[in-house]
Amino acid sequence: MSRLGHAATRALLGGSAVAIVTAIFNQLHADFAIVSFIYLLTIVLQSLAGDFLSAMLVSFAAVVCLDFFFLDPLYTFAVARSVDVAALFSFLTTALIITQLVLRARTEAQSADLERERLDQLYRLSQQLLAVKPEAIGTSTFLEHYLGTFGSTAICLFDGEAATLHIAGSSTRGLPDRTRDAYLSGRNVEDPDSGICIRCLQVSGRITGAIGFENLQNPQVTGGSLATLTATLLERRRVLREAATATAAAQAEVYRSAILDALAHEFKTPLATVSAAAGGLVEAGSLNIEQLDLVEMIESEMARLGALASRLLRMARLEREEVKPRMEIVELATILEHVVDQQRQRYPDRSFSLSAPARELEVSADPELLRLALNQVVENACKYSCAGSAVKIQVEEESGSVAIRVSNTGSSIPAVDERRIFERFYRGAVSNHLVPGSGLGLFVARKIAAAHGGGLDLEAREQPDSDVTFRFTLPAGRKVEVDHAVTTN
Repeated sequence: MSRLGHAATRALLGGSAVAIVTAIFNQLHADFAIVSFIYLLTIVLQSLAGDFLSAMLVSFAAVVCLDFFFLDPLYTFAVARSVDVAALFSFLTTALIITQLVLRARTEAQSADLERERLDQLYRLSQQLLAVKPEAIGTSTFLEHYLGTFGSTAICLFDGEAATLHIAGSSTRGLPDRTRDAYLSGRNVEDPDSGICIRCLQVSGRITGAIGFENLQNPQVTGGSLATLTATLLERRRVLREAATATAAAQAEVYRSAILDALAHEFKTPLATVSAAAGGLVEAGSLNIEQLDLVEMIESEMARLGALASRLLRMARLEREEVKPRMEIVELATILEHVVDQQRQRYPDRSFSLSAPARELEVSADPELLRLALNQVVENACKYSCAGSAVKIQVEEESGSVAIRVSNTGSSIPAVDERRIFERFYRGAVSNHLVPGSGLGLFVARKIAAAHGGGLDLEAREQPDSDVTFRFTLPAGRKVEVDHAVTTN
């Protein structure tokens, strides 16, 4: 039935009520005030239907009856009288106010019902999505749960973390491409003509992806809620992955710590036994000169092997722990001279040069850690250079820091390896076959430099065949003035 039909029906019912009131109170010879009040109550009841047109018609009917049956002279019409105008105004005002209040209450009730229905759908959807396995979150199977929710016929998700695009349902308006473009531009899309609604997914102010819908009902209200729910679930997946990775890493650290302790024991015990046996041979006193030389060589190599084992274990522990240096003032030149002497014994076929201010530069550092880091950088220059190559160590003062440059000739680092040589366990394809190592040295050396407030970097080369130079920096400490510099060869 049309709106006018409903208004006519309500007006007929209201008019019947006015007729009944008129007949009853006319027989009772009621006065004007009482009848006016009864008519007003009738109009109030009529207005509760929320139809102002029918209430207006009933108001006119009430004024006519009031004038004809209850105002002197009775049974005559004179509606233009002021009392009739006042009554009509009162009736119409009452009808208008009440109908507006009723309509507003109905609208709010409908909105509340829609909001409750929307929350129920979101709750059911969230329950379904929370039951999805973490590895399936963000996939097409995951998106199928959205289909039909709020009328959506196609759902598309662009996962910014994995740079992947997933879709559920059938899109006829280019939803995948538009979802990807919305993520790249960082802007939401609202296109009522095509029924497209796209929302960027945000977590802590950063955009992590975008989700698009086709034919979503009331997208201004529901789009944001669905986007927030999706972003929360994707973040939950990320957190669970990180937690699993951290748990696995912690378990691996436990195993590695046990292995390191076992290796320390297995290395030290036989080394001590061999060293003691060599000393016993000397004490026996029955060896000739050639045999004594051999025993001395054994003791020397045992000492070197023990130092090497201690160093490797120390590096492995530093790799898995935070470096915490015990700072003190040390003379940089003294430490470098000791490092060069050690490497000269190990690599007698290399040419070493150390250029530094003579005992004038002092830095705040942990002597053991600094010696370990510099030893690794210099040894690295020796290992990855050919016999007869020159290894140069140069110390310079810079603005607020001291730079130690270690260069070697006769070797180069492929461009593909330059950006990864400081990663732990990384070894280039060439060096992995030619030079033994663990891939921890430069990684640990950089950690030590960072713990001292400095850094370790590979300097860019002007020419492909230029020297390979590593730059180790430390904050400058207090300086003792000396007028000359020393160069050792």
